[in-house]
Amino acid sequence: MELFEAIYGRRSIGKVKQEPIARETIERILEAGTWAPNHRLTEPWRFFVMTGEGRNKLGGAYAAIALTGEAAKESEESLTKAEAARKKAYRAPLVIGVAVEPQNRAGVIEIEEYGAVFSAVQNMLLAVHALNLAAVWRTGEPCYHPLMNEAFGLREQDRMLGLLYIGEPDMAPPAPRREPASSKTVWIEDGES
Repeated sequence: MELFEAIYGRRSIGKVKQEPIARETIERILEAGTWAPNHRLTEPWRFFVMTGEGRNKLGGAYAAIALTGEAAKESEESLTKAEAARKKAYRAPLVIGVAVEPQNRAGVIEIEEYGAVFSAVQNMLLAVHALNLAAVWRTGEPCYHPLMNEAFGLREQDRMLGLLYIGEPDMAPPAPRREPASSKTVWIEDGES
C-alpha cells in the first residue's frame, strides 16, 4: 500500500469480526509502533496485547471503574452498569493497550513522551490498515482512571493512552471527513515579521 493512500484511506472502524488475529500479524503492528519518533530515544511506550481470555484483565478494569463513585452502592442498576462496562473489552478479538511510561531524567520533557506514544499509535493504526484489518482507537475517562493503571501494573506517573480494538472489518469504512489543510494553515514567509 502506498503511503499517502494509507494515510488518506485509514478510518476508525469499530465493528469487526471475532476471528483471531495471527501472532505474526500482531507482532508486525507492534513493531510499527516502535518506529515512532521519540526524543532522546526514550521509547516511552508500553504495549499490552489482549486476546481471548486475556481480555478479562481489561474487562475487570472497566467493571471496577464503573463501580466507583455513586455507582459503588452495588445496587442492581450499578451491577448492570458494571457488566455492560466489562463487555466493552470483548468488542474485538484483539485489544492492544498503549501506555506512556515517561522517563524521569535530565533533558526529557514529559509532553514529548506523550507525543512519541501518540506517534506510535498512529504508526500502529496505519499498519493495521495496510494489513487490511480494521481498528478503532478508544480513549476516555476509564482509560485514564487510576484503576486502569493499577490493573496493568502502571506507575502513578504512567498513563494508558489508548486501547486499540483490532479485527477483520465487519462494516464499510465511513466516508472521509476532513477540513482541507489550507483551512488550518498560516503561511509565514520571507519578509514577514
